[in-house]
Amino acid sequence: MIIAAANESLAEISNYFVYSAMAVYILTFFAYIAEWVFGSRSRVARTAAELTGGKTGGGKSAKGGAAVPAQAGAAGKESEGGGTAVLERPRVVTRSSSGRRGDLPDGPGAAAGDEQGDLYGRIAVSLMVLAFLLHFSGVLTRSLSVQRAPWGNMYEFSTTFSMVAVGAYLGFLVARKNVRWIGLPLVTTVLLDLGLAVTVLYTESDQLVPALDSYWLWIHVSLAIVCGALFYLGCVGTILYLFRDRYETKLIAGGKPSAFATSVLERLPSAASLDKFAYRINAAVFPFWTFTIVAGAIWAGDAWGRYWGWDPKEVWSFITWVVYACYLHARATAGWKGRKAAYLALLAFATWLFNYYGVNVLFDGQHSYADV
Repeated sequence: MIIAAANESLAEISNYFVYSAMAVYILTFFAYIAEWVFGSRSRVARTAAELTGGKTGGGKSAKGGAAVPAQAGAAGKESEGGGTAVLERPRVVTRSSSGRRGDLPDGPGAAAGDEQGDLYGRIAVSLMVLAFLLHFSGVLTRSLSVQRAPWGNMYEFSTTFSMVAVGAYLGFLVARKNVRWIGLPLVTTVLLDLGLAVTVLYTESDQLVPALDSYWLWIHVSLAIVCGALFYLGCVGTILYLFRDRYETKLIAGGKPSAFATSVLERLPSAASLDKFAYRINAAVFPFWTFTIVAGAIWAGDAWGRYWGWDPKEVWSFITWVVYACYLHARATAGWKGRKAAYLALLAFATWLFNYYGVNVLFDGQHSYADV
């Protein structure tokens, strides 16, 4: 069998596309920073002020916002203040003078609904689209340079992983799901991932080792990448939930969070919405992660003559599956919600990260290929 040499010209073009994408991601990062900094305070802050000593009834809000209804019957007008839905329609906000969990409405996602903040947000999303196209071009030309799937080593896996995460985020926006609050942590992570890929993990474009030269590479590894990217978005939602939940708890208890915490956390969706977002992502992805492990076992049977050999990668893939299964089972049967479930979800994603980075670097096994 004749194995074609890698097309070095296309491989070099791929590198230029990746570096160009990183440059645009940096501009996107600053645009998201501007969106958060220059967006005016939202109606969430006004509701918080009412819960901690201001008016308790509905009424006229600060300049640029809409009235926050005092009763559940005022639903329908609430979205006029720039509220945010997270994979669902804006929820009705009820209020009492004592203040209860759920009294704080969703924040507007990032910008506070004012023209200046929204302008920076739109610029950030436009730059994100441009960066994604450059990023996709880099992954595509890397694939064309060797005529195979572009995830044969950790460098290629990393660049594809961050591309899929950005694509999923943009897909939510196209579907009119207001998840712009993910933009800043996402672009920060993408820059870190690509920076690590082009420095520590970089591997010259080359052909696959024989064990990987299979159509299962397109099925098994592509599913692993998609699942990991979506698990990452769920992880972001979980981390932000923990911060937002602490913020809401302090407000309802009558405390006064710092000005910095208020300026950032008031723009996020409510803790309940963030918790629901993370749960829905993890629940939707889990069956695909199950099939990823099954596909890997089938591929192992074809390549190595056994379906399961307790290779470190296989073991940690199974551990990841178990922890996510425990998370979903606890929520479905034990009624775990809130912080306990969030900590378990973070542990699950930590096992996925270790399976990706730690196993490849620290352990030798049949999955250790293409240097790192």
